[in-house]
Amino acid sequence: MSHHHHHSHGGSVRPFVLVSVLLFAAGLLLDAAGTHFFSDTRLRLLWYVAAWLPVAAPVARQGWRELRSGTPFSEFTLMSVASAGAFAIGEFPEAVAVMLFYTVGEAFQDRAAGRARRDISALTDLRPDKAAVERDGTVVFLPTETVAVGSVVRVPVGGRVALDGIVLEAPAVIDTAALTGESLPRRVEPGDEVPAGSVVCEAELRLRVTRPGSDSALSRILRLVADAAERKAPAEVFIRRFARVYTPTVIVLAVLIALWPLMTADGWSPAALKAALVFLAVSCPCALVVSVPLAYFSGIGVAARHGILFKGGSYLDAVTRLDTVAFDKTGTLTDGTFRIDRICPASGRSEEELLQALLSLEVRSTHPLARALTAYAWARGLRPAAVTQLQETAGLGLGGMLPAGHRVLAGNMRLLRTEGVQLPADVEAEATVICCAVDGEYAGCVLFADQPRTDAARAVTELKALGTERVAVLSGDRAACVERLARQVGADEWYGDLLPEGKLEHVSRYVAEPGRRTAFVGDGINDAPVLALSHVGFAMGGVGADAAVETADVVIQGDSPSKVAQAVRIGRAVRRTVRLNILLALGSKLAVLVLGAAGMAPLWLAVLADTGVALLCVANVFLLTRRIK
Repeated sequence: MSHHHHHSHGGSVRPFVLVSVLLFAAGLLLDAAGTHFFSDTRLRLLWYVAAWLPVAAPVARQGWRELRSGTPFSEFTLMSVASAGAFAIGEFPEAVAVMLFYTVGEAFQDRAAGRARRDISALTDLRPDKAAVERDGTVVFLPTETVAVGSVVRVPVGGRVALDGIVLEAPAVIDTAALTGESLPRRVEPGDEVPAGSVVCEAELRLRVTRPGSDSALSRILRLVADAAERKAPAEVFIRRFARVYTPTVIVLAVLIALWPLMTADGWSPAALKAALVFLAVSCPCALVVSVPLAYFSGIGVAARHGILFKGGSYLDAVTRLDTVAFDKTGTLTDGTFRIDRICPASGRSEEELLQALLSLEVRSTHPLARALTAYAWARGLRPAAVTQLQETAGLGLGGMLPAGHRVLAGNMRLLRTEGVQLPADVEAEATVICCAVDGEYAGCVLFADQPRTDAARAVTELKALGTERVAVLSGDRAACVERLARQVGADEWYGDLLPEGKLEHVSRYVAEPGRRTAFVGDGINDAPVLALSHVGFAMGGVGADAAVETADVVIQGDSPSKVAQAVRIGRAVRRTVRLNILLALGSKLAVLVLGAAGMAPLWLAVLADTGVALLCVANVFLLTRRIK
C-alpha cells in the first residue's frame, strides 16, 4: 500500500469536527433515551448522515484521489468502505464513529508531525534575511543572497550573523548554541571564522564574507537536514513494503469473511458482513506507517537541535550497532590550535633566520601547524619572501627556492630524511615538530604543543559505557605524540606517522572484520576517503573541510567529540521507540482482527482500537523527544 499520508484533510475539517461531534453525541443520547424522535428510521438515517458528512467527505475525497492515482488500498479507501458498509447494515452510529475517530486521530497525528517539522524548520529562523554591508563609507542593508564574497558586514550586539565570515578587528564573543548545541559562548579572534546563525554577545562584529549565502554553514545544515528526511531507514522501508502486501491480504480476508456463510450454504448473514467490516476497519496500518517514519523524523529533528546532523534515518539505525570507533587526532580529539612551545635553530643560525625561512613556505599551507607558525612569525614582525618552484609532498611538507637561490624544505622529519638531510640525534621524537633544511643541511626545528579537547577523555569513556569494544586513534602525527594522547583519553589502540592511505588501511582492516561495525571521526579533507569507507563516518565541525562534511554520514557541529556518544544514544532511543511502536501496533491489530473475524468486536471499537494505538504510538514519539538529553 502506498502510504503518502496526505494530511491536508486534517486541517480542512477541523471547523466542522465540532458539528459532527455534537450531532453524534445528541444522536446517541436520543437513541439511549428511547424517545419517539427517531421512530421514523429515515429521520434517524438523515440525522446520522448529517453527523457523518463533515468528517467523511474529506476522507472520501482523498480516497477517490488515491483510487484515481492507482492506489486503491489506501487508508482513506478502507475507512470509506467500512463506514459506508456500516450504513448499509443499519449500524448508523458506528458508521459515524468510524469517520469521527479516524479524523480526530489524524488531527493528533498531524499535530505530532507538525511538531517534528518545527524542530527542523526552527533552524531556518536562524538565518537573517538581510545583512548590514559596508559600502563607500556607509552601511546598506542587502538581502543575504545578494551579498558578494569579500564584502565587509557588521553585526551589532545581540544580532545574528547572516553569512559565514572572518573576524576583521577586535576579539569578540559569539553564541553558537543554536547551531552546535554548545551552551557556553566562545571567544573569536581576528582571522577566526564565524558561521552564519551565530549570535554576537559582546561588541559589534565586523566580518569579511567568505562564502555566499547559499553555501554558508547554516545553509549546508538546512540542506543536510532536508535531505535526511527523504532518506529512509531500513525499518521505514520495511514498513512500506509490509503495508503493500498486508493491506490487500486483509481486504481479501475481509471479503472471504463476508461471503463465508454463502460458501457454507448457511445463506446471507448481516453478522458476517459486520465482522468483515470490523476486520476491514482495523486492518488500516496507520499506527505503523505514521509512527515509524515520525520516530525517525523526530530523532533527526532533536539531533539537529543538539548540533548533530544525521544525513538519513538509516544512519540513526547504523550508529546503534557500532563496536569500533576510530578518531583522527588533530582537530578532532585535540583542539587543533597549536601553540609554539620552543624554537630550536641549528648552530650558527638565529631564531629569526629559521622562522623567516619557514614562514616563506608555510604561509602557503593550510595545515594547523603552518597556521600557528605563520601567526607567530607575523606577530614578531617577520614577512614571507617570494618562493619559486614550490612543491608540496602530501603528508610530508613543502619545498621551494628563496630569492637568494637557497632551496628550503619545511615539513616533518620524514620529508628531510627522504631528501637525504642528516638530522641531529637530539631532535625530540616526542614532539609535534616542523623541521627545516636549507640547501640540503638541517637548519633547525620548531616544536608545538597541542592540547586534548576538554571532553576528549569523556568521549572515550561514554562510548565504552555504551558498549563500544574498541576505540582507536589514527593520526599522521608522530607516533610518540599519538601514544601520549591515546593514553590520556583512554583509547585502546593508536597508530601514528600515518599518511592518508595508512588511515585507510587500518579502517579497511576494521571494516573487513565479520560482524563488526566501524565508525571513523575526522575533520580534515584528507579524512574524506576514510569517512566514506567506514560504516558510519562522522565529520567534526560544520564549518570544517567541505569534502569531509560532504562525505560523512553524520556531521557534528562544533568541537565536541563527546557528541559521537550522544549520537549513539539518540539512535538507540529512536530504535527503542520504533520497536515498541511496531510491537504495540501489530499486537493490538492481531488481537482485534481475531475478535473481529469471530464477530466479537463492534465496528466502532475496532476503529477506536486502531486510532487509539496510533495515538499511543505518536505519544511514544513525543516522549522520545523528552527522553533525549
